Amino acid sequence: MNIASLLAATSRPPIAIRPEQSIREAVALLSRHNIGALVVVNAADAPVGIISERDIVREAARNEQVFTRPVSEIMTRDVITGLPEDDLLSVANLMTEKRIRHVPVVDKGKLIGIVSIGDVVKAQRDKYRGEVETLETQILADQK
Repeated sequence: MNIASLLAATSRPPIAIRPEQSIREAVALLSRHNIGALVVVNAADAPVGIISERDIVREAARNEQVFTRPVSEIMTRDVITGLPEDDLLSVANLMTEKRIRHVPVVDKGKLIGIVSIGDVVKAQRDKYRGEVETLETQILADQK
């Protein structure tokens, strides 16, 4: 399975934010959509950063005035992105090695989706569940 298949199965549009928007706006989007990270995009919808709940909490612990600051001040700028044709197992390995929980998916320089570690784990679980069910069916058929 590749990222494109996973995105087609989840069919939810990526939630993004602009670098000049406030951290308060980021918190509202995270809460409203019940997600853990936002991709920060420029006017051309190209990823320029990513901001997560953890980023915000860590900064809030240092500076209570964080909510009025722009997203660009605390976002991670070196974004690791994926392509629609990337294999899901490769993405899972990348996420584990880099200790990241979200991979923005880019096609022709534009954000088209985001894959979370939860999405990857669920897809792998569903794949293995299907394989187990197939084997059980084969075993039961052989016993008849």
